[in-house]
Amino acid sequence: MAGSVEAAARRKATCFVEVGRREIGSSAARASSRRISGSEDIVMRMVRYGELRGHVGCVNTVSFNPAGDLLVSGSDDTNIILWDWFAKTKKLVYPSGHQENVFHARVMPFTDDSTIVTVAADGQVRVGELKEDGEVTTKQIGEHDSRVHKMALEPGSPYIFYTCGEDGLVQHFDLRSDTATKLFTCYSFSNSRRRVRLNSIAIDQRNPYYFSIGGSDEYARLYDMRRCHLNSSRSMNEPVDTFCPRHLIKGGKVHITGIAYSYAREILVSYNDELVYLFQNNMGLGPNPESAQPELLDKLEQPQAYSGHRNFRTVKGVSFFGPNDEYVVSGSDCGHVFIWKKKGGELMRMMKGDKNVVNCIEPHPLFPFMATSGIDKTVKIWTPEATEVMSLPERAKEIIDSNEWDREVDASRTLVTLSSDVLMHVLRLRRGQSELYREDEPSAADSASDDGEAFYIGFGDAEGNERENSDPRECIVT
Repeated sequence: MAGSVEAAARRKATCFVEVGRREIGSSAARASSRRISGSEDIVMRMVRYGELRGHVGCVNTVSFNPAGDLLVSGSDDTNIILWDWFAKTKKLVYPSGHQENVFHARVMPFTDDSTIVTVAADGQVRVGELKEDGEVTTKQIGEHDSRVHKMALEPGSPYIFYTCGEDGLVQHFDLRSDTATKLFTCYSFSNSRRRVRLNSIAIDQRNPYYFSIGGSDEYARLYDMRRCHLNSSRSMNEPVDTFCPRHLIKGGKVHITGIAYSYAREILVSYNDELVYLFQNNMGLGPNPESAQPELLDKLEQPQAYSGHRNFRTVKGVSFFGPNDEYVVSGSDCGHVFIWKKKGGELMRMMKGDKNVVNCIEPHPLFPFMATSGIDKTVKIWTPEATEVMSLPERAKEIIDSNEWDREVDASRTLVTLSSDVLMHVLRLRRGQSELYREDEPSAADSASDDGEAFYIGFGDAEGNERENSDPRECIVT
């Protein structure tokens, strides 16, 4: 107890010191704002600012426009909604043109928020053009042979983006061209005829020539765009480096659902029914990890791991949070948003974000705000408005233990027959879990008076009332 009080005092002191520096002019306004936004005190005051209602299906994608004043969402209902999230109102709703669940939607930069690109379970890649009179036209500009989960926008470009699909194909799109460029198809290292079904693609913001992909095996692959050519030889399409925790190499039992880059060029990777890992540039296994020598593996530093959540039921994203990527954020099957310190992996927050599963985490591009979504038909907005520092939920340990038990039980299903006493223990945990998930995260309105806080993939093998006038200044089911 004394330790938590001391930690809270240090967090508050850090904010006060930074405000003091700014007041006396010893800290530049922008630098001061960034330091305050990344402080622990800000993270510990995050609460639900609002809930955006408008979709009639699971919300599989949320993303802010570059200015951060608008939010775009896509859903199983195949509609795209453009939100004024601050006012908690819809600005525009239009049919995407997709025939199946929309998995990702992004506003292209430097287009005056008039160009929105989308991908979906139907394999189509589409673009929506918003006219000044409110009319929206959509058209298909490309396709994959299977579902497409993610796109990656080239930083600063209003035209260029990349897609990856479960067909293993990576494509380059330029909105000024009528056709897409098929860069390469990703194949397994252990079986050159087996395609890797891709879930995620991310571009290095500091060096856009580099991008990483992940999918139905354990390896995050790093590519150099300059080496990817249409109709090039197979060797030219090999990655320049690969990343994987040592204990998962050649395991064949996990796959990747999400990848993100930090501004320091670190690679964050979320594994299905495993943990989240942070890789530095010097942790690579080389172009072919399965031929890496044991001496190399013994010398490699191991990645930072982030645990407590569970990523099994859906294709979940992962992200950094904070102006200098001070934190790591993920959704979980238990319906909570998990926030860890990037350095050291300490769990800071567990915020109730969905009655079932949180899939999508989208940090605001400028301020310490966040949007999340999942199985529910709503989008949640989070801001640091709590008047008191929030702590982990009272039953956080039970939730984390339940996540771990579920993971262990599912991992052992094909290996052993569970004894009756173990089965009874699991049933008790699940019974307790149903009670835990009914607990709601306090909204901004509650925080002053409350200090506390199916689709399974395997790749083949009552919230409180919300403040109306406050100023914060996947389900991928087919």
